[in-house]
Amino acid sequence: MKGFVPLRQGATIGFLGGGQLGRMMAMAAARLGLKAHVYAPAGDNPAFDVAARHTVAAYEDEAALSRFAAQVDVVTYEFENVPARTAEVIGQKHPVLPGPRALATTQDRLLEKDFVRSLGVETAPYMAVDDGGALARAVAAIGRPSILKTRRFGYDGKGQTAVRMGADLGGLFRGLGGAPCILEGMVAFEKEVSVVAARGHDGAFAAYDLCENVHENHILAKTLAPARAGAATQARAVEIARAIAEALDYVGVFAVEMFLVRDDTGERLLVNEIAPRVHNSGHWTLDGALTSQFEQHIRAIAGWPLGATARHGARVEMTNLIGDQMDRWPGILAEPGAMPQFYGKAETRAGRKMGHVTRIF
Repeated sequence: MKGFVPLRQGATIGFLGGGQLGRMMAMAAARLGLKAHVYAPAGDNPAFDVAARHTVAAYEDEAALSRFAAQVDVVTYEFENVPARTAEVIGQKHPVLPGPRALATTQDRLLEKDFVRSLGVETAPYMAVDDGGALARAVAAIGRPSILKTRRFGYDGKGQTAVRMGADLGGLFRGLGGAPCILEGMVAFEKEVSVVAARGHDGAFAAYDLCENVHENHILAKTLAPARAGAATQARAVEIARAIAEALDYVGVFAVEMFLVRDDTGERLLVNEIAPRVHNSGHWTLDGALTSQFEQHIRAIAGWPLGATARHGARVEMTNLIGDQMDRWPGILAEPGAMPQFYGKAETRAGRKMGHVTRIF
């Protein structure tokens, strides 16, 4: 980003969102001598515990947003569904990073798929679905089973439903609220992989090892780094990430989620989603790499040099603690070599990410 003046020691970074990602970014900022001011609506906000300041207000409260923006030097976020108006209000005083093009592209699954395809990168087959008739036409073209997803919002399996043989198409569309959707074809993939990378204001680029992700009930359960994939596949993943970052003029850390498909021609990568933020599949870097993804993001948006991304050990494994799995914490603390991060959330709920533990082999 041209014209950006690197932050000085003691500067304040504003964070939109008070969850675990904001918490770990705020901790990384403090490690680098920077202050964190977290803005989030009322609720369980564990990032507040480690921030120098926090503001409790709605994302639609423009007066509160303006006061917040006046007290920080740059603003970032921990979730990609930041309301466009929120970013616009803050952007009148400071850059919101990553920038508006990255937000607009990744907030809409159809725009995102079109963007990825425009780079010459393969995705699953897809079609826009704006009404029940369009869904019928899309199913006729793509086939079943397939997946109907809302174009906006949704994560960890939310905002989507499978389209199987005999399914009531009109009922499926209404079940997602009748919102604009996208139908995606099922991919016979061998494994799900992702690459976490960063780009600075000056165009500097750095990527971590391609990692392998295991999901349970649509929620990431475990990440292994490096992924069990060929050298050419790993290099291609980084090449895809670099192309995405350059095309979006991206500043900060992001993740590219991909399917690894194996067929007669060998291994191929299909991009599934882009996450314009630090990402759960990059949590292994917190203890398993020379520079964590959280510190890397702070370095990038501050205009500072990016850190080294080399991995510790031959293999790193990160396991999420979901729901009542958090009850295992005494045993984890007693395990030699286990490196836990507990998020300090007040309430344990099924499907809620409560912490993670990293092991280096």
